Amino acid sequence: MQALRGLAWLLVLQSLGELIARGLSLPLPGPVIGMMLLLVALRWTRVRESVAVCADVLLSHLSLLFVPVGVGVITHLSLVSQYGVRMLVVVIVSTLLGLGVTVLSLHLLRDRTVSQSKEGPHA
Repeated sequence: MQALRGLAWLLVLQSLGELIARGLSLPLPGPVIGMMLLLVALRWTRVRESVAVCADVLLSHLSLLFVPVGVGVITHLSLVSQYGVRMLVVVIVSTLLGLGVTVLSLHLLRDRTVSQSKEGPHA
């Protein structure tokens, strides 16, 4: 039951993100806004616990989520053979860019946290 509650939270927040993106004609995708809403909602213990249970269930069945991708690749094998090298380059470059941004973000956050801990707590 807890996993279903967590899934409901995820779906509701994604739907809210879609509504906000379309309603305000924002250039951001709805799921991205939904993830921002999820980040805010995770401050509440009730949401955090149910989403954690849902995540555990989804992760335990993660291999099943790759079946549709495999079927899609096999269905469009001619496109993969035609554009395979380009697709591989895009995947590698985007992965490296994502890793780079993540590393820079972590360094900035770490430096900020270290400098705040040296200054002491603020009242």
